[in-house]
Amino acid sequence: MFERLDAIEKKYKELKEELVKPEVLNDFNKLKELSKEESDLKETVEVYQQYKKVKNNLEQAKLMEDDPELKEVALSEITTLTTEIDDLYKKLEILLVPKDENDGKNVIMEIRGAAGGDEANIFAGDLFRMYNYYAEANNWKIEVIHEVEGTSGGYSQIEFMIKGNNVYSKLKYESGSHRVQRVPVTETQGRVHTSTATVLVMPEVETANIDIKESDIKMDVYHSSGAGGQSVNTSNSAVRLTHIPTGIVVTCQVERSQLKNRERAMNLLKIKINEEARRKEEQELGAERKSKIGTGDRSEKIRTYNYPQNRVTDHRINFSIMSLDRVMDGDLEPIIEALQTEDLRLKLAGEKFD
Repeated sequence: MFERLDAIEKKYKELKEELVKPEVLNDFNKLKELSKEESDLKETVEVYQQYKKVKNNLEQAKLMEDDPELKEVALSEITTLTTEIDDLYKKLEILLVPKDENDGKNVIMEIRGAAGGDEANIFAGDLFRMYNYYAEANNWKIEVIHEVEGTSGGYSQIEFMIKGNNVYSKLKYESGSHRVQRVPVTETQGRVHTSTATVLVMPEVETANIDIKESDIKMDVYHSSGAGGQSVNTSNSAVRLTHIPTGIVVTCQVERSQLKNRERAMNLLKIKINEEARRKEEQELGAERKSKIGTGDRSEKIRTYNYPQNRVTDHRINFSIMSLDRVMDGDLEPIIEALQTEDLRLKLAGEKFD
């Protein structure tokens, strides 16, 4: 561990020296690349330097133990410094855990009503509202890309981007099947029904390097539609792209220009193709860790929202919270913190799928 920390500290010093060289200052891309690298190492180096300082102070305090006049002060100092050095050691362990390269990225989210008909679509709308509130609390921005409203409310499908700081680091655990248990508005006899909606979370990726042949894409255009199916644009501006080799379909109708809708749809298509390729590669290599809580598999039941008992349960970590009303109003933090804590625990333990 300390050999790694020494190497990181050395690399950090080299980067600091590189960043003041004229040839780097005059090269924007190089400056940006090295600045990010330096920023990524900064916290680890600062904590390590603090650890070494406290360790040195602890050694000095132990030398004073044999002096009768200083023994009492020395013992108090040793107790305080020992606690501090233990805390710093644990923090260094966490900082050395390999970081998910996507954690700092924006995300594309897709929510679909699944089992349960109209109630599933209504629940999909409730989930979208929940993520909207959570995004507002984190000062993130939501942009709807495509939506298909349910006949009785909610959405049979809605896709949107969330932009902000470290969005993926928190929302990456949300992929999977979300189950709701409640009395639907349409239920006349007061019976509790179970319905599901699926959520898919994908990190935004640099699409410029993802190559798709034009011959592999089928494009359809049509009128954009608003609530109740009414046309909100008399021109054929909405775009649907189908990637023939994979069968992946994306749609965009938020722009008034067909060209802009096609551009946004193409970016979304590339992100989905990249995500599908990533998942297939992980499955083939058997590289999915247990610490990767939530694989993005739509069939994986991850959470139940029980309205009669005001309870939310995350089945992956056996975590329940009796405040469903607050969760649906965007107070997702307790659940996400519990997932992050378990994710970190598994990473530190080095647990993997067999």
